[in-house]
Amino acid sequence: MNTARHRSTLLALAGTALALSLTACQNGSGVQSSSTATDAATVASSPGAEASTTGGGTGASGSAGGASSTGSKGSTGTAASGSAGGTGEQAAASTAVCTAGDVQVTAARQDGPPYTHIVLTAKNTAGHPCRLAGFPHVQFLESHRQDVPAVAKSKPATPVVLAAGAPAYALVKLSDGGVDEDNEPVAGFSVTLEGDSTVIAVTAPGSEGIAVDPAKALTGYWTPELRNGADDF
Repeated sequence: MNTARHRSTLLALAGTALALSLTACQNGSGVQSSSTATDAATVASSPGAEASTTGGGTGASGSAGGASSTGSKGSTGTAASGSAGGTGEQAAASTAVCTAGDVQVTAARQDGPPYTHIVLTAKNTAGHPCRLAGFPHVQFLESHRQDVPAVAKSKPATPVVLAAGAPAYALVKLSDGGVDEDNEPVAGFSVTLEGDSTVIAVTAPGSEGIAVDPAKALTGYWTPELRNGADDF
């Protein structure tokens, strides 16, 4: 009888110990899960954390989007503008330069004041377009074997491309028009084109030719329109 009671007591104690052990394990697991859940809930519900997360995402996305969009527009716009702006000049630059065999050069007196100028006309007599570069290289006298200086401000903004049969013009100043100048009579003179060393002989206008002061002579650039000499030099 005592043996049976002792056994019952031992079984009761063992059961109690097992229950306590299981309770302790469950409580430990429960506390860890509860702590994790609580921390997650706190982070999710925290206004500062939400704003930080949202702001960070938006900032990165906005910055990347803005840079991509702006860069794309700027690059495309610049390329298109550069390409469009350069098309005319590139086409002109690819046109062959006019040679002495492509043009006919003649001289005439300036029609109206100042009477100290003559007009050179270069007409494209070739059957194809050509580009008339720079200015005419003019030499009036055998005693002065240097080109007449060119006036920089008469240079046109764009290259002069002559279609077949089209003319270009250059004004040439002969003197200042003073009676005491050291003028010399000229019945004919030479012209060479830029890019071609061939000498073109030009007859001076008028039955008596022209009077030139080599120290005062100047020439303008070739231009597609006839201009007033007083506007340039």
